[in-house]
Amino acid sequence: MTEQNNLGAIAALPFEEALKELETIVSQLEQGSVNLEQSIQIYERGEALKKHCEALLSQAERKIEKIRLSKDGQPEELENVDAKQEE
Repeated sequence: MTEQNNLGAIAALPFEEALKELETIVSQLEQGSVNLEQSIQIYERGEALKKHCEALLSQAERKIEKIRLSKDGQPEELENVDAKQEE
C-alpha cells in the first residue's frame, strides 16, 4: 500500500478504531516484539493515527463549544460547525 493510500485509509477511520490501532502499535513497540524495519513502519503509522485522533478530538471540542444552553439547561442553539469548515 502506498503512503498516500495509507494516509487516506487512516483519514477514513472513526476515532475509536484509530485509537485502538494506535494502542496496539504502542504495545508492540513497548514489548519490542517487532524487528527494527517493522518498528519504523508501525511507528510512522502510529504518528499518522495520533494526528488523526487529535484532529477528531479537536473537531469534537469545537462542536461542544458551539452548543448553547437555555436557562433550564436544554440545548437552545447549535451552530453548524461542519458547514463553517467547508466554507
